Amino acid sequence: MEDIHISSKELNGLQLHLYNTNKFKTTSIMLTMKAPLREDLVTARALIPHILIGGSTNYPDRKLIQQKLDGMYGATLFLDVQKKGEDHNIVFRMEIPSDKFLNDSASLLKSSLDLLHEIVYCPFLENGTFHSLIVEQEKRALKQRIDSIFNEKMLYANVRLLEEMFKGEPYQNPAFGKKEDIDSLDAASIYQVYKDLLQNDRFDLFIVGAFNENEVKLMVQDIFCEKHNNKMMRRFSLDETGVKNVKVIQDRMDVQQGTLLLGYRIFSTIQDEDYEAARVANAIFGRFPSSKLFMNIREKESLAYFAHSQIESNKGLLLTMAGIDFDHYERVVKIIREQECAMKEGDFTEDEVEQGKVMLINLLQEAYDSPLGIMDIFIQSVDSGLSYEINDQIKKISKVSKDDVICAANKWELDTIYFLNREE
Repeated sequence: MEDIHISSKELNGLQLHLYNTNKFKTTSIMLTMKAPLREDLVTARALIPHILIGGSTNYPDRKLIQQKLDGMYGATLFLDVQKKGEDHNIVFRMEIPSDKFLNDSASLLKSSLDLLHEIVYCPFLENGTFHSLIVEQEKRALKQRIDSIFNEKMLYANVRLLEEMFKGEPYQNPAFGKKEDIDSLDAASIYQVYKDLLQNDRFDLFIVGAFNENEVKLMVQDIFCEKHNNKMMRRFSLDETGVKNVKVIQDRMDVQQGTLLLGYRIFSTIQDEDYEAARVANAIFGRFPSSKLFMNIREKESLAYFAHSQIESNKGLLLTMAGIDFDHYERVVKIIREQECAMKEGDFTEDEVEQGKVMLINLLQEAYDSPLGIMDIFIQSVDSGLSYEINDQIKKISKVSKDDVICAANKWELDTIYFLNREE
């Protein structure tokens, strides 16, 4: 498969990453602002992007911003907050038609970057701070979003598992903040966090599409003219001590089915040499419908509505998830532990190793077929300092042997079992 070629350059401290391609009819823009995950700041930071989209100097309310986007050939703007390892990321993403397909002398890419800069750097202020009406509106909206998690039982269970598993660590904090902290925040306190963000966060700007690279570099340097923090942040939290005791946590709610999660510390992140082996191990264990968890729990025993596992590449965390009948809890935990043991003892075939590798490579190739997938790979590469070239990544996966998989699996240690049960 043909490699992609990324042009990266520091401009005023901002890190610009360009992928010039005729592959897509759109141009995709993503701005990320990254800082260490802190319990005292996470809720204010989670509010900031929503407050910013609530109004800017030239577009003082959300409706006017939307009208501006509509007038830009239906450009779209998305925002998100994420946690990756020990980092808290604020993300703005825009999707616009490519300039090359427009009969317009003005550059839509430049207009989009101007608007993105306006939203981030020129908020609608009241007496030198965020506008109180916008802040109160977004505080109410955040409470509603957090309350809605109770209706998404898998998401709720995931939040609860991480709270218990990483108690006392930054990673216990959800990226969207904490409801109990919202009322204590006001326009002035959030604005102070925002000012600190502009000064100290690491800014990365990713652009994927068809454009003149030199023109875009000059454009970004001119528009994002503020001085940014250019310090490299690679906060990969790798646990050095083993698990002393497995925690068993059970919550009870008015639910129709049980949600079971097992959290493992796997002592490997994307920066470790055995990370690809851990990925292949997870591919065999629970990543795909052909994996051990799905086949043994769902297909053979019919004990689960779904069974799945995933790795958090920046944290050294593996989560197994299953939706089960309440009475099947002990049996399903037993099967998961049996399959964990099978992985550690090498009770799987060379064909399963090859199948796992092929499926991981297919996922990688699919990611390169979409702008968002490419930007996710960019981000992972920037965070880790490793190659983003697809052939380099395919080689790493292809080299993984059965012995490598066994070694990686033997590092896994179960830390926490969480079960969302029905009310007594």
